[in-house]
Amino acid sequence: MDGAVESREEWTLLLWTGFAVLVPVLITLWCSFQRPKRKVQLKDLFRKSKHGWHYTDLFNKPTYCCVCAQPILQGAFCDCCGVCADEQCIPRADITLACKEIMAPLRADGSFNHHWVRGNVPLASYCSVCKQQCGTQPKLCDYRCVWCQATVHDDCKMALSSEGQCDMGEFHSVIIPPQYLHQVNNLRRRHPDEYCKLAVACGSVWSPLLVLANTRSGNNMGEVLLGEFRTRLNPVQVFDLSDITPAKALQLCTLLPPGGACVLVCGGDGTVGWVLDAIDAMKLKGQDQFIPRVTILPLGTGNDLSNSLGWGSGYAGEIPVEQLIRNIMEAELVKMDRWKVQVVSKGNYFRKPKVLSMNNYFSVGPDALMALNFHAHREKTPSFFSSRIINKAVYFLYGTKDCLVQECKDLDKRVELELDGEQVALPSLEGIIVCNVGYWGGGCRLWEGMGDEPYPPTRLDDGLLEVVGVFGSFHCAQIQVKLANPVRLGQAHTVRLVLKSSRMPMQVDGEPWAQGPCTITITHKTQALMLYHSAEQTDDEESSASEPHNGGPRP
Repeated sequence: MDGAVESREEWTLLLWTGFAVLVPVLITLWCSFQRPKRKVQLKDLFRKSKHGWHYTDLFNKPTYCCVCAQPILQGAFCDCCGVCADEQCIPRADITLACKEIMAPLRADGSFNHHWVRGNVPLASYCSVCKQQCGTQPKLCDYRCVWCQATVHDDCKMALSSEGQCDMGEFHSVIIPPQYLHQVNNLRRRHPDEYCKLAVACGSVWSPLLVLANTRSGNNMGEVLLGEFRTRLNPVQVFDLSDITPAKALQLCTLLPPGGACVLVCGGDGTVGWVLDAIDAMKLKGQDQFIPRVTILPLGTGNDLSNSLGWGSGYAGEIPVEQLIRNIMEAELVKMDRWKVQVVSKGNYFRKPKVLSMNNYFSVGPDALMALNFHAHREKTPSFFSSRIINKAVYFLYGTKDCLVQECKDLDKRVELELDGEQVALPSLEGIIVCNVGYWGGGCRLWEGMGDEPYPPTRLDDGLLEVVGVFGSFHCAQIQVKLANPVRLGQAHTVRLVLKSSRMPMQVDGEPWAQGPCTITITHKTQALMLYHSAEQTDDEESSASEPHNGGPRP
């Protein structure tokens, strides 16, 4: 009897254990099948809406539905105006709650109304009337203006509304007001002089900021930044480069006063080059007077151009968007040389040569080989390369492999190098790097070097290229950790490199390819207007604050 009871208990325990394991698995599988259906339904709903809805499974702070006023854990939020709603209330929110209008007329008295959204005010925000903290009650309460970002208590709103006009807040000088676009749309003759007349009402220091973000760069922060900037600026100023090309986005500059616009590029060095090429295309169309100034928010892996301009080696959300805008408003204007790289393959002289634009550097050898291997694997599995740390780890692995294989050895026997028409005798090298900016390889000051014989800093606007050589991947690693200097081959206005035999890896600004015998000529192309941030120092500069920054203006 005892044995039968024990056996029955064991089977009962086994049954309940299996039930406890299988039920969560079945529920998870069912949810997994239902989620795509729900996403399709929501996508259709969002497409028809005037709001910029984004769905989240969990809000990152206590949130209340702006329609039914109930607390919600999941639902949709508009990244333009900040309205939040649960799934059932989204259709009602579309009807009853207006989003930011990108274009709207002024009132009869010439003022612009506040656009209030109730509830879910930012944490640690204070009332513009009584100066007490807002959003402290556990319910849908208090208001925020989607333009000037002012917050007020429910009871204080009437006192502020009696004044009746919105001044666009702290960042009024970088926002394109809806009334400006309304007036431009009603112009009979669209001419720069007319834009200047309309801009008088926007203030003497008005310099609209256009944001172009690559959501696929580096650590995938582009999507978050798009929402942050749409909240603080006019949504018409913010562009996702996965949906629209830089050339089309920059046409907004032609509706603004000449030379008044500034473009913030959120992405890696490749994205910056893409935007600068689009600006060059504007010059070819005769739109020189509308050329904007360019600044960078580094989201890529290397970010050497951003580092050279004082914007840091990478952004991971550590600085609030408000502070980023302040830094841009205080930045100084500098010119940066851009270069033309012409590649003529041997035996194909009658074919059109390959022409590339260069901002940072050109290289042939081990660093180009690492970039080529990395690029090939990223094309196969792009989802794996979504972190800056993972990307750098993969680069390290390929560098370690090349230290053992040495695929680029005897480079000095395969190439000829000319600087301003004079041939340079090459030592036994594996790589040659031609630099325009002060930083290389994700933050290394290549030309200046270290030790007892540091060279003077490079400049972005001197029309000169710095040419150095490396002995291999291990030498590159030593340079990056400040244990060695490169082989300085010289400076030149024109660089010519002849690859006599075999195929070699090459790259321009991180875009690699394998090249057969050819002649490469690097000449000056044009200059770009960039913004230089001098207030914030990089780690390398903290120990030498008295030295002028790479690429920065010299006295």
